[in-house]
Amino acid sequence: MREFIKKNPVTLFFALTFIISWSGVLIVSNQTGILATPKQFDTLLPIAMIPFLLGPVVASFILLGVTKGKKGFKTLFEKLTNWRLSAKFYLIAILTVPILSGLSLFILYQFSNTYIPDIFSTQNKVNLILSALIYGIIGGGLLEELGWSGFAVPNLKERYGVFKTGIFVGVLWGVWHFLPVIWGCGDNSGNLVLEKFLPGFFFHYAGLIPMRILMVWLYDRSNSLLPPMIMHTTLTAFTFFIFNISQEGTALFYYYLLIAIGLWITVAFVLSD
Repeated sequence: MREFIKKNPVTLFFALTFIISWSGVLIVSNQTGILATPKQFDTLLPIAMIPFLLGPVVASFILLGVTKGKKGFKTLFEKLTNWRLSAKFYLIAILTVPILSGLSLFILYQFSNTYIPDIFSTQNKVNLILSALIYGIIGGGLLEELGWSGFAVPNLKERYGVFKTGIFVGVLWGVWHFLPVIWGCGDNSGNLVLEKFLPGFFFHYAGLIPMRILMVWLYDRSNSLLPPMIMHTTLTAFTFFIFNISQEGTALFYYYLLIAIGLWITVAFVLSD
C-alpha cells in the first residue's frame, strides 16, 4: 500500500481532498436535497464548510507523512517560513486581484450604477473587512494552499512546468468548488436558480485557472508558500467580500468576465518574462 501511494501521490491527494471536502455537503444534503433553500444554506453552511476547507490540508499532511515523512514536513515548514523575498513577489501577490477587481468595477460602473462594491454600500465596513480577512487568510490562503501549493504543485511542477501545472491544478480547483456552489443555488422551493449558479460556475473555471497559473508561477520563482497564500487571500477577501456586488445573473457575470480577462492578460505578461 505504501509503495502504491508513493507511485500515485498526486492522484491520491486529489481523490482524498474531494472525499473529505465534499463529505460535509453530501451529509447535509441528506436533509436539504442537493439544492438547498436559502434558509437551509445559511443555517447549514458552517457545518458543510468545515470539512470542505480542511480537505486539501488534511490530504496534504496524510500523503506528505506517508511519502516523505519528517523530511517532507521540514521542507514544507521551510517554504512556509521563507519570507525574505524580492518585493516584486509580494507586490504581485497583494495587488493583482484588488487592482483587477477594482478596475473591473470602475469600467462597469460607467455603464450601470449597480456595480457598487459592498465596501461602499454596507454600513458596517469594519465587520466586512474583518470577515474578509479572516476567511481569506484562514479558509483560503492557509488551509487550501497547504494542500494545493504545499503538496500538489511541487509534485507536478518539476515534470510539467508552471503553465501545465497551473492548468491541471486550476481545473481541478474549479471542479472542487462545484458541489458547494450548486448546493447553495436553490430557491425557496429547492429548484436551481441559474442566476445564482452560472456566474460562479463560469468564474470557477475562467477565473480560477489563470489565478492558479499565477500562484504556481509565484511559488516557482520565490520557492516560498507565502506569495501564493497571500494571492489566494486577496482573491477571497476582495472579489467575494470587499469588492463583491449585491447582484446576480448577467451583472455578476460581466464582473467576473472582466476579472478573468485581466487575469489571463496578467498570465501572458508574467510568463513572457
